[in-house]
Amino acid sequence: MSFKHIFTPVQLRHKQLKNRIVFGAHTTNMAHDGLPGDQHLAYYEERAMGGAAMIVVEPMPVHAAAVLTRGNFRHSSDDVIPHFARITQACKAHGTVMIQQLYHVGAHGDWDNSWHANWSPSGGPSYHDNDGSHAMTKDEIEETIQGFVDAAIRCQKAGFDGVEVWAAYHCLLDQFWTPFSNQRSDQWGGSLENRTRLSREIMARIRAACGPEFIIGLSVNDDSDKPVCLSHDEMVEIVVLHDAQGLMDYVTVGSGSYFDFYKLLPSFQYAENLGADLAERLKQANLTALVTAEANIRTPDNANTVLGAGRADLVSIVRGQIADPHLVAKAERGAPDDIRGCLSCNQQCWGRRGRDYYISCLVNPSAGHEYLWGGDRFTPAQTPQTVLVVGGGPAGLECARVAAERGHRVILAEAGPELGGQFRLAGLQPRRAQITDLIGWYERQLRQLQVEIRYNTYLDAQDVAAIGADHVILATGSAPPETGFQKALPHVARLPGIERGQVWSIQDVMTRAARLGNDIVLLDEAGNWRGIGTAWHLAEKGHKVTIVTPDPMIGRELARSATDFPARATLAGLGVRFVTESALTGWSDAGAAILSLLTGESQTIAADSLVLATANTPETGLAQDLRERGIKATSIGDAAAPRLAAAAIHEGRKTGLTL
Repeated sequence: MSFKHIFTPVQLRHKQLKNRIVFGAHTTNMAHDGLPGDQHLAYYEERAMGGAAMIVVEPMPVHAAAVLTRGNFRHSSDDVIPHFARITQACKAHGTVMIQQLYHVGAHGDWDNSWHANWSPSGGPSYHDNDGSHAMTKDEIEETIQGFVDAAIRCQKAGFDGVEVWAAYHCLLDQFWTPFSNQRSDQWGGSLENRTRLSREIMARIRAACGPEFIIGLSVNDDSDKPVCLSHDEMVEIVVLHDAQGLMDYVTVGSGSYFDFYKLLPSFQYAENLGADLAERLKQANLTALVTAEANIRTPDNANTVLGAGRADLVSIVRGQIADPHLVAKAERGAPDDIRGCLSCNQQCWGRRGRDYYISCLVNPSAGHEYLWGGDRFTPAQTPQTVLVVGGGPAGLECARVAAERGHRVILAEAGPELGGQFRLAGLQPRRAQITDLIGWYERQLRQLQVEIRYNTYLDAQDVAAIGADHVILATGSAPPETGFQKALPHVARLPGIERGQVWSIQDVMTRAARLGNDIVLLDEAGNWRGIGTAWHLAEKGHKVTIVTPDPMIGRELARSATDFPARATLAGLGVRFVTESALTGWSDAGAAILSLLTGESQTIAADSLVLATANTPETGLAQDLRERGIKATSIGDAAAPRLAAAAIHEGRKTGLTL
């Protein structure tokens, strides 16, 4: 496959970009004591090595009021310069143009990280939490301008080729642009000229301070479906004004904002190429600056299409290059099928970052661990041996792949006719086909690596002993307990009435083993896609579904991946009923007996079938039999402890590296 539009060089001020793919800014939350270290260095260099033409390093807060996360870099301090210099030097050695984003979130700050009042144009509310903000004085505006300029000077001293001024997602600069949040009557508010004065002054002073051989970018966003946000016409007018005054060399267009945080990190629930619509409008405005499209552009094919249609000059692929840091290089050598695709799941990138951990990736556990594991590459084993992997779910697939990459002879025994295990079932839920695409990627990689895959092969301890492998890895997964036990009612070991029948696991549903009636109660103790995706599937099939959960809201665990609200909206649109903070106390011909955990009141919901999304138990029988025979084996993934796919793939990678 040819990606001619991607691999056409383009001039960006004094630099020529070798291709059109950018690794855009995103907070990795890896800083220690406000300084970038070895973890940052290895993370960014891996993407430079992988072919990204330009990297926009995560944002630098420009002032005490701008600090948002624990992992932010030190603001207003020259201490960062030598640490960033290591990163820029390493990445530029691969021909990558290096930019750093400068930001100030304004009203949406986090005071107990910054220990500073949030600043904003008019003292508006935060959409990050329930705090208010302080209306900036003229002196504080001047202080903020100088903060941006000083930060840009530090970037230049650290070897960055330029900076990207963040005016997206209703941050401070966008708050000044937007009449809703800028209600000032002085020179900083009112007319378009006044509302854009702050951003224009910042960019003009950066140019004066850093000189003509310094790239200046501008980051904006498209959230035009929100009434208080700027429309496409208004955003085009603002960007054109900056461009006409020669203030910027490129503009990056994302999606969503603090008013719609879910679209800021668009999951698989959203359409692809979200940032391309406004980017196209800006291209039609004949800007001097280059236009970069960002937001849910996952693949080289997406990028090539956007570029080929003239909708943008550059494309920023962030999560796609987190998932596969060598995405660009693989596309360039004509091997797009070797690219490990992003699932747009947000589980380990935003899901970890939002919990104040450093980011990683579900499909690529080397993300964030490059400095420990030697990147997303493999060192050959000193003594190749025979490795038997039992189970073809995500843990087994990753372990088999890594062991084979390192030169071991690998046998993968799968009890069923297909690879993927319960992960494949997740891929059968609505809009989650990216999971089955990933399983297809594993199948291709294992074939190329000459892994011996034995389908429909159930192994017992005698069979394992007969193979005589040097290493035995058990990735045998987990299974539903079939007792109806609920964590919300720990004193009840077995759901009363479960023996009546018409009780199914979510695995039964997705494998089509369940014989379901029309009215279904789904008990969801997981709070994640295991239950929610199954309910979505059932509702789309025409079943009348009621979700019962002990949690205070449906999809509680999805909140960490910024996918919960769109999921609830979809379920509500399909007529799914929600019963929260409740548990099941029985199952009978009348239906499901429901107990309110808040009031102790009971009700019965009429239903033909009961579906359980509760915690699985590990499959340990083979492990026990092997121990009794004195055969050493290592259990990974759900066979060690039932968790999400991210844990399984991480353990598969880590185990494969140790063999």
